[in-house]
Amino acid sequence: MPTLPPLPDLIDQAHGREPADLVLRGGRVLDLVTGDLLEGDVAICGNTIVGTCADYEGREVIDVSGKILVPGFIDTHLHIESSCVTPFEFDRCVCPKGVTTAICDPHEIANVAGLAGIRYFLEASAHTLMDIRVQLSSCVPSTTMETAGARLEVGDLTPLMDHPAVIGLAEFMNYPGVIHKDPGALAKLEAFRGRHIDGHAPLVRGKDLNAYLSAGIRTEHEATTAAEAREKLQKGMRVLIREGSVSKDLTALIPLMTERNSPYLCLCTDDRNPLDIAEHGHLDYMIRTAIAAGVEPLVAYRAASLSAAEAFGLKDRGQIAPGKRADIVVLADLALCRADLVIAGGRVVGDAAFAARGTVAPVARHSVKPPTISAESFRYAGNRTDTPVIGILPGKIITEHLTEEITPDSGDKRPDPARDLARVTVIDRHGRNGNIANGFVRGFGMTKGAIAATVCHDHHNIIAVGVDYGDMALAAQRLAEIEGGFVVAEGGEVLAELALPIAGLMSLEPFEVVEQQLRGLRAAALGLGVTLEEPFLQMAFLALPVIPHLKITDHGMVDVDRFEVMP
Repeated sequence: MPTLPPLPDLIDQAHGREPADLVLRGGRVLDLVTGDLLEGDVAICGNTIVGTCADYEGREVIDVSGKILVPGFIDTHLHIESSCVTPFEFDRCVCPKGVTTAICDPHEIANVAGLAGIRYFLEASAHTLMDIRVQLSSCVPSTTMETAGARLEVGDLTPLMDHPAVIGLAEFMNYPGVIHKDPGALAKLEAFRGRHIDGHAPLVRGKDLNAYLSAGIRTEHEATTAAEAREKLQKGMRVLIREGSVSKDLTALIPLMTERNSPYLCLCTDDRNPLDIAEHGHLDYMIRTAIAAGVEPLVAYRAASLSAAEAFGLKDRGQIAPGKRADIVVLADLALCRADLVIAGGRVVGDAAFAARGTVAPVARHSVKPPTISAESFRYAGNRTDTPVIGILPGKIITEHLTEEITPDSGDKRPDPARDLARVTVIDRHGRNGNIANGFVRGFGMTKGAIAATVCHDHHNIIAVGVDYGDMALAAQRLAEIEGGFVVAEGGEVLAELALPIAGLMSLEPFEVVEQQLRGLRAAALGLGVTLEEPFLQMAFLALPVIPHLKITDHGMVDVDRFEVMP
């Protein structure tokens, strides 16, 4: 972690006996406690704010006249891997937008590479401009109903508990395991008792929620309705309002964004890719969207920083005040929330600062090892016409559990584009058992071809959606050749691809290249008839068996409400 300046230097620069290392002159500070706009310079010593509301001299002075200064934004829950770039490129992508702290759960790479993946993020956090804080992945794999590349037990996590970048235990996804006292779940909760434990409890209410919270879980990002979020607030949870590339809950939760509630509300993105960041933004997008919907600026900015810092015990940030970490965003307009200048840990965010960072070698290469795949792999045998179908809800990772009449043809229940019934298949890519599971999904609108990926929460096996078995096989085979990523295939040809050779999750390329390749993938998917705005991440969540109501893993179709693989 960054070294704090010597106390005598802090005191002398704060008092004005010595010039400050850096002075921001001429702006006004939005105080997130009182809501006042404060006049005066902001003086910085090293990585620490030492002066406000006064005139200061500085070794370096930046004129911010006419601007408003707000604390740096804190993303309270995200998986950096879902941005499809390394922590270093993520830093370069979103820090200039005002995100100066990211509280990440590296459970995507942990499900592929185990502790090596978590250590990669811990080592990277020592070099990035933004402060990357790590929650230790609590559920690897998320359940026993999937095949992952690694398994982490309590003894694997506890040696990392006291790492300076670690906050606590990441989202506890196995909520049935908590409620019903699964021994493995209880062992992890006991080990982190008294430390921060992050939650994951979609649609959990009533006594189930009481039991879940009694285990010491205090923050959660899965509320999708105002009623659910209100109950969680009333029961002592800090609600992390999420707006990702797929899960978009901001609009539903805006009614809760009041000054009264704001100390207990935070913002997060969970999963957001560079294309969405380029087109819309990151936390800055959430702030201006909330304000445009009528939320008071104080409430939006408080949720983005001070409330987030308090929720996660980061007492050194969230306010532009003496003694706080120098994370500052300079804006021309509070409502527009577009950063003119960002200071992260006392450093001016820009090309020079990014170029001066250290780096860490990538891990988890050559991790895609599927069984032999052919068009025959995608047949769906069965004699009964009643067939479970995953129903997509656009903008949600919750899915419907539908039942459709599908008549077998020569022992195979085939996709039916006329009824928007596509094949969805999950294939073990970790070389563990060669599992291949087939099912149906409705909601893609696909009329030809196939899409496939190794971004497949949380086990990150190969997932494919298509209406042509040959194209599905081609897409899956191509993923093995490029070390994972995304592929679109049609008519026996690969139309577009994005290689993600780091664990099948992250690119070696700059985020600008990834953005352009994602544009090509989206266009190719639209050419197949796909109607979803973000089909690839939507597809990835079809395989997450801790999100209601119907999912698929390499073990088969999963009834999440019953928490069991269907016969």
